[in-house]
Amino acid sequence: MSEAILIVDDEEIIRESLSFILKKDGYRVQEAANGRAALELIKRDSFDLVITDLEMPEMKGVELLEQLSHMSPETLVVIITAYGSIDTAIAALRMGAIDYILKPVEFDELLVKVRRLLASRRISLENRFLRSEIHRQYDFENIVGKSPAMQKVFDTIKKVADTDGTVLVTGKSGTGKELVARAIHYSSKRSTHPFIAVNCGAIVENLFESELFGHKRGSFTGATTDKDGFFKSAHGGTIFLDEVSEIPFHLQVKLLRAIELKEITPVGTATPFPVDVRIIASTNKNLVKEVEAGRFREDLFYRLDVVEMNLPSLAERVDDLPLLVQHFVHKYANEMSKNVRGVDNEVMKSLLGHTWKGEIRELENVIERAVIFADGPLITSKELPAFFEKQQDGVYSFDPRRSMKEAIDDFERQYIGHVLRLNQFNKELTAKALKISLSSLYRKIEELNIPSQG
Repeated sequence: MSEAILIVDDEEIIRESLSFILKKDGYRVQEAANGRAALELIKRDSFDLVITDLEMPEMKGVELLEQLSHMSPETLVVIITAYGSIDTAIAALRMGAIDYILKPVEFDELLVKVRRLLASRRISLENRFLRSEIHRQYDFENIVGKSPAMQKVFDTIKKVADTDGTVLVTGKSGTGKELVARAIHYSSKRSTHPFIAVNCGAIVENLFESELFGHKRGSFTGATTDKDGFFKSAHGGTIFLDEVSEIPFHLQVKLLRAIELKEITPVGTATPFPVDVRIIASTNKNLVKEVEAGRFREDLFYRLDVVEMNLPSLAERVDDLPLLVQHFVHKYANEMSKNVRGVDNEVMKSLLGHTWKGEIRELENVIERAVIFADGPLITSKELPAFFEKQQDGVYSFDPRRSMKEAIDDFERQYIGHVLRLNQFNKELTAKALKISLSSLYRKIEELNIPSQG
């Protein structure tokens, strides 16, 4: 639909001529003889652009501009003014007018300005829509999970989002560390600025400093142009250092300096550049052990570990698995325009009994594949990968990728968890049912990370 423009001028010849030119260019145009009449039209209709004279009876253009700023703040306003009233036009610009044109009006100049302003407005609205979609997609309230472990994660996100504190997100690969980092960013005051994700494990070692901090042209072989680097690109926003433990040891001191001094020095220059970024880092390793082994700087660890968030594995949030399954089914069914609504009972038992070494990422891949091959509204066992076998009593599944110890541990984890649920998480009754001592049960719960409460 073409944009709507309102022409406001007490001179009929100007209104009609401007209206004729703009309608010919494809715009929807209405006219008003003064500011008060314009306000009545604005109450009944919405306009993308108002072109108004300054000097009019009943209500001057400046008064109309002030009213518009409250009634229709997204409407652009262009002032028509005589050469001798430039000071008034400048005052109007300070009050929110987007531009001005001088009398006598040059029609070609007017069309160029109108096209440029409305094109810019379209882009601005589209960007705002995209940002709102990103906010919606990454808002922490849309991260799937109702388990106590995930509620703890949500509470932490709420508390840290509006601070600038450095956050270290830990957890196994595939547990959703980047998703949580994005949720923190898009729930913060930095949400309108960039979120830059850096996979530290994928950067070639001799290019690490250049990738993070940038370089000047000619600073090394292959540096044919200046490069900003990730830190400068994230200015005002958030930089997410995924798998931060992979940063080469000799470069960790430069990262520490960037965090402490809030400045970077591109390769090939001695001039530091101030940067305003929030740091969120992630790792699937135990950084304390990495420090003890001499592979990670202790001072950098303490700088990164201001707030630590440990993401639970699927084994620790088994109650969330049905929700995750339904979420991924809905996501991929929509993307593929397929009428797949869920999984059948046999599939759900297989999924609940499976050991998810790849965590949520593996689960998502399995569901995406199943949706691709699904013929009916429910995913059946024939759509699952070949390594899935039927459950026995909904407790155990065969997975040939596991070692004997892993298989035994997994069986114990699932079996004890099953008996705990049957006894409503009463530890004494569960120990009696398993014919083991209460202390042995507590030890198994701790060793195998078994959820011990409903």
